Amino acid sequence: MKLLLHALLKFSAGLVLVCLLLFLPAGALHYPGAWLFLALLFLPMLLLGAVLFLKAPELLKKRLNSKETESTQKGVIAASGLIFLAGFVLAGLDFRFGWTTVPQWLVIPASVLLLASYGLYAEVMRENSYLSRTVEVQENQTVIDTGLYGIVRHPMYLSTIVLYLSIPLVLGSWISFAVFLLYPVVIVFRIRNEEQVLEDGLAGYSEYKQRVRYRLLPFIW
Repeated sequence: MKLLLHALLKFSAGLVLVCLLLFLPAGALHYPGAWLFLALLFLPMLLLGAVLFLKAPELLKKRLNSKETESTQKGVIAASGLIFLAGFVLAGLDFRFGWTTVPQWLVIPASVLLLASYGLYAEVMRENSYLSRTVEVQENQTVIDTGLYGIVRHPMYLSTIVLYLSIPLVLGSWISFAVFLLYPVVIVFRIRNEEQVLEDGLAGYSEYKQRVRYRLLPFIW
């Protein structure tokens, strides 16, 4: 029950926060892109949370914990938060004042990409029961090198990059998209620090890096 209440509280707080960040700057509730985004983000989130609560409550508990101990990761979280806030507020202002417009033919594939990122995220969680929101080496943790982890070393971060870059397109704002382009840069810093932590504390991770050469994109990086 405690886990359920914690999850519902975080879900509700996130929903309220995003609504405030979008609709207040937009100056109106009639913001079709915002409503589309809320449906695409929070309905799958609710479904995924329910599945985790029923099938993998320990993993859900890890995903709800966001208290970083690494100083580098604290900076990464702060930067990601600023990108999140600025991106949503600017999207609302962009809608209100009509600065830029994303064509409908691009909004549709962006919506598909947003849902696909959730599918990728769910698959990563299915493959890796050690998937915490914080950078740490857990007790009895082993290296996962099958499935998506046999292709790239950080498929979860790949899914979040696809998610973040599709969000401003769904919201219909090129200005917001420019802000969210900073997110992959922040993730690069997070990955470099995380790999150092894992290499120092997780047995077999150095060998895994030799087997799977690419961090995010095959043949690129």
